Amino acid sequence: MADRKELAVELKHNGHNCCQAVLVAFADKVDYTEDELRKMGASFGIGMGCMEATCGALIGAQILLGLIKFDGKPVIREAGELYKEFEAKCGAGTCKILKGIETGKVLCECDDCVRNAVEILEKHIGE
Repeated sequence: MADRKELAVELKHNGHNCCQAVLVAFADKVDYTEDELRKMGASFGIGMGCMEATCGALIGAQILLGLIKFDGKPVIREAGELYKEFEAKCGAGTCKILKGIETGKVLCECDDCVRNAVEILEKHIGE
């Protein structure tokens, strides 16, 4: 896929939450339809619906990591690496911290969280 990062951002701007955008951008890599992926990610927009939890884009990347890499053995180590890389690149892993809700300082805009989640996942799946 030419530029999966920009596809994910385009999806985000056209009716998908951050998690769904990341999931659907990788539809060609998993055995789920786009509709099933949208359903899978429906509850994970804006940090699980309340900004208090993990960024939806990061959740999407973690779900895909499991769907793509799981072969009967845990992918915990890689999941931890993916999280740490996202946190280092974006400044945090929690939605409200990324958006500066309490500090007034945005660490990473949603579009960039989506781009970064896609880029980091691509690295982990060998794309």
